Parts: sequence; structure tokens; C-alpha cells
Amino acid sequence: MSAPSGVRPGLPLESAKPRNPLSRARIERIADRTVSAFGLVFGLQTLPTALGQLKDLREPWGLVWLVIVFGGLAFTVLLAIVQRGVKIAMGVLAVVYLAAIVTWPLLVAHPSAFGSDKPWVWFLCSVFTAFAAVAYPLWLAIAYTFIAPIAYGVVRALPAGGGVGFELAALDTIYAIILGGVILAIIAMMRQASSAVDAAQSQALARYATAVRQHATEVERVQVDAIVHDSVLTTLLSAASARSPEQKELAAAMAADAIGHLHAAEAAPPEDQSLVGLDSLSDRLVTAANAFSSPFEVEVRDVEVHTLPVNVADALYSAAVQAMVNSIQHAGGPEVARSVSIRGGSPAATVEVVVRDDGRGFSESEVPAERLGLRISIRDRIAKVGGTAEIASVPGEGTTVTILWPAAQPQPGAAALHEPVSSGQREVGG
Repeated sequence: MSAPSGVRPGLPLESAKPRNPLSRARIERIADRTVSAFGLVFGLQTLPTALGQLKDLREPWGLVWLVIVFGGLAFTVLLAIVQRGVKIAMGVLAVVYLAAIVTWPLLVAHPSAFGSDKPWVWFLCSVFTAFAAVAYPLWLAIAYTFIAPIAYGVVRALPAGGGVGFELAALDTIYAIILGGVILAIIAMMRQASSAVDAAQSQALARYATAVRQHATEVERVQVDAIVHDSVLTTLLSAASARSPEQKELAAAMAADAIGHLHAAEAAPPEDQSLVGLDSLSDRLVTAANAFSSPFEVEVRDVEVHTLPVNVADALYSAAVQAMVNSIQHAGGPEVARSVSIRGGSPAATVEVVVRDDGRGFSESEVPAERLGLRISIRDRIAKVGGTAEIASVPGEGTTVTILWPAAQPQPGAAALHEPVSSGQREVGG
């Protein structure tokens, strides 16, 4: 079977993927850090003006608003660095800034001071419209892009805002709306493009998982067909025509030889015995998890010092991706919480991969006999490289697929691979 489209035969899969793939999650991280840094820079430029206008504001409220707004800008940068709660902070600060504009007439002690100098809140209007663009849904960000500048324009036309008149206030308002609209359009287009890439990657991964499954099935079919033609069929013909004890003994010997061929085909080692780092497998799984339309929360631990054979890494990757594909297809929509845990050197095995969701789950009676996803693509594939895959699912409570390599205990015979799981647990086809 030919290699999947876009992958050159003979190259490992990780060499074919981009080093920094575009994704919605990556775009969100970039937007968080860029906009927070943009806010801090503008804040530092505005701070001298704000300090200079404190004497014309009522004490202590002018200082209180200054500390809240500028301290919030600095705090948002720290949150962006650690990637925790950035959008919440931006959303809250956008509301705080709007409140500062609305209450500005109450803060002013000397309105005449603002006849020629613009209030310091003006210089941060584009910053907080950018915060709203990042933190809010599109419709709410659009509304904020108009509301904040208009509120400033109204205040600017009032005596407490300088009483500059309708025309100058309107020019300031239009300028702020245009600038905020440009920022909002850029962020919206980046999000739309990254979402389209995520959808394409998700479809490509689903097609790749199907291709891998079909390829493995085809290889096994060809091997079994050759053995059936060369050994099993000949044995059956010999047994059917056997009449004398010698002929029957020969048929029995041929049957034992045919069984040996079948066992040898199942236990045949892969041609490539080279080793790869577990961190390489982890990177591939993280990329796959982040590419789905409903991303998985990923946890990676202790993967730097472990290695495993190439064929084992490929089997673990394919099985884990199939488990993720099954979750996307069967567990439910984006509201379902999904996670992938990749751990090296666990108490049970060298590699432990756990794919979990809290979706609809399944039961044995719901699984059609022709659905082979977990049995062929996960359990059998992992068993053939010396590992084990455990599937636990309860209707209404979700599904957990635990992949261990090597197996915690020696694998039983091939028949044991297809024993029914315990009550409340069952595999589902992909």
C-alpha cells in the first residue's frame, strides 16, 4: 500500500510534519502574549501623562483608578507568560476601563485642565479594544469596539472631559473605532484561518488512521493468504485424500507445519530494530491531540530518558490516535472533556498512554460486530509489539483507554485477546 499523501516513503512520520504547526491553540497563545505586551508598552508610554494629571483629579480616586488600570496591564503580562487566566484578566480589565471612562466626569476636580490635554484614558482605548477582541466572543468584541470609543467621545464633549465640542470628540471616536476595528479584524482572521487548519489536520489524521488500519489489515491478509495457499490448503487436500495410516500421519505432520507457519507469521519481528526517544513519540502525540477540532488536554511526564523500538513507537502512536479519533467520533461534541496522558517509566510499564473522555460511553450491546476499531487498531496492534491496551467504558460516564508497553504481565495466547471484558466495560469500533 502506498504511503499516505504528503509523506515520503522511508521517512519517519515526524520528519514530514511542520516543526511549528499552525493551530487555534497556538494562535491564542500568540494573541495573548502579543496583545498583553502591546498593552504594557502603551501603558508605560501613557503613565507619565496619567501621573501628571493626578493633581487635576479628585483624591484619592484618581490614584485608585490609575493603580487598578496600570497594575492590571502589568499583571496581564505575567499571566500571559505563564499562560494562566489571560483571557479572564483581559475581559475584566476591559470592563474596568469602560467604567473608568464612564466615571471620568466624577473624577475631575479641575475641568479646565483638560481643554487642551486629552484625558489619559484616551491613550489606552486601542489597548482595551484589543483586550476585548482577545477575551470576548466576536459579537461582544464588535460591540465593545463601538461602545468604548463612543463613551469616550461623549465624555470628551462634556465640560469634565474638556468640552472640546462635537466635531473634535467625533473625530477622536471615529479614529478609535477604526483602529480597534483593524485589530479586531486581524485577530478574527487569524482565528478563522487557524480553525480551518485545525479542521484540515483533524480530517488528515482521521484519514491517516484509516489508512494505517487498512494497511495493517492488508499486510496480514496477504501473509495469511500465502500461508493458506501454500500450507493450509495443501494440508486439507492431503487430509481429505488420506486413507492409510501413513497418509494420515503425513497429513498430521503437514497440519503441524502449517500451524507453525501461522505462529511464525504472527511473531515475525519487524525489519527496523532501531530505537527512538520517547520524547519524539510524545511530540507526535501532542501535535495530534492539539490538531483535533475538540482539542485534548495533554499531560506529559518523564519522557526525556526513555527509548523504544521504532515499530513500537509507531504502534503506540497509531493506537493512541485511533483512541482519540474514536473519542471525537463517538463520545460527543466540544462540550466533552478529553485528555491524553503520556508518561515514561510508570510503575506498570516503560510507556503509559492514557486517552480519557467523560462523554457518552458505550456498552457491549451497542457495538456492531463489524466494528473493529479498538480490537484491530488498538488492542491487537499493541499486543503484537508486546504491550497491552485496556478499555474501560460505562454508558453516560465516559471512556478510558490505557496503553502500556511493555505489558505489565506476559501476554496470554492470541485467543485471550478477544475475551469479553468485564461487565460495564466494552470496546467500540472506530
